[in-house]
Amino acid sequence: MATITKKKLIQVISQEKGVHPNDVRNVVQSFLDHMTNFLAKGDRLEFRDFGVFEIVERKQKVGRNPKKAAVPIIIPARAAVKFTPGKKMKKLIEKDLRKEGAHHHHHHPHV
Repeated sequence: MATITKKKLIQVISQEKGVHPNDVRNVVQSFLDHMTNFLAKGDRLEFRDFGVFEIVERKQKVGRNPKKAAVPIIIPARAAVKFTPGKKMKKLIEKDLRKEGAHHHHHHPHV
């Protein structure tokens, strides 16, 4: 498991496609900027085989402070970005999970 930065992704694409890193960087950055702008306007982004990005409104919630249970904490409604993977990605992700088995549970100490 690694953290892939934008820089790393640009390197990989640059080498794979034989395109200068600056060109890749420009396109990738533009892509991300446009995605951000479309989402900010409330547009839905649909990428075939990859998935869908959309803005959903999280409803206002009432939370409780365990120490002062009598005092409700209002968590205001807010917009959040939701990503729904496409069929192809879902298949691949699910396959990986099965392969890994249940090892991941050990990393979370009980709180």
